[in-house]
Amino acid sequence: MPKLVVQGASLSCSMGNAPSQLSVLPIHAVEGDSASAANIQDMQPIVNIAPFGMCMSMTNPQVAAATSAAQGVLTPQPCVPMTTTPWTPGSQSVTVGGQPAVSDACQLTCQWGGQIQVQSAGQSDVEVD
Repeated sequence: MPKLVVQGASLSCSMGNAPSQLSVLPIHAVEGDSASAANIQDMQPIVNIAPFGMCMSMTNPQVAAATSAAQGVLTPQPCVPMTTTPWTPGSQSVTVGGQPAVSDACQLTCQWGGQIQVQSAGQSDVEVD
């Protein structure tokens, strides 16, 4: 069964070269194993989703410009996540702050083409469906 995602969960992006951590502001007043639980709206760049090292997506304008300047040699640039839609699919039975909870089966899409996944939920005791 999927685990509830909480503050400090480990994330990865298919277009980034380093892991990241989820930040969950303590505004939901819901905890899972003593850490703030995430809902599907906890997807704001920098606020919730930290950078993933260097971005390798040609959809990212900074990467495209640097690659063009390097005469077509892929030139990764610092990651600045561009997440504009909520985590999907979200829990069907558990809510956090009035929104579906995030489980370790959820994904988040970056506008630059990366798929963000949960590598570790940040806790191992609380399950959601």
